[in-house]
Amino acid sequence: MAKLTKKDTEKIQHLAQLELTSEEIDKFTPQLSAIVDLMNELNEVDTKDVKPTAKTSGQINIMRADEINALRCLPQDKPFEVPQILHINENN
Repeated sequence: MAKLTKKDTEKIQHLAQLELTSEEIDKFTPQLSAIVDLMNELNEVDTKDVKPTAKTSGQINIMRADEINALRCLPQDKPFEVPQILHINENN
C-alpha cells in the first residue's frame, strides 16, 4: 500500500500549479494514496499476451467522397434566384 505524505501532496500541488489550503492538503493526501494504490493494482495485471491497441471497438472510419446534389436540396415546384456574380462591362 502506497502511503503518501503531506510533503508528497505538496509536491503534487506545486507540479500541478494548484493553490491548496492546509486543510485541503490534509483531505487530499489519503485520497491520492488510494489512487496510487489503485494504479499499483493495475500494474499487477498480466498483459503480456495483450496486443497494444489504440482502438477497442474494431470500427473503421470509412470516408466517402463528397457529393453535392443541389437539386435534391431545393424545392422542385418553385424557381430560385441567386445573386449576380458576373458583371458584363458594356464599355468593351
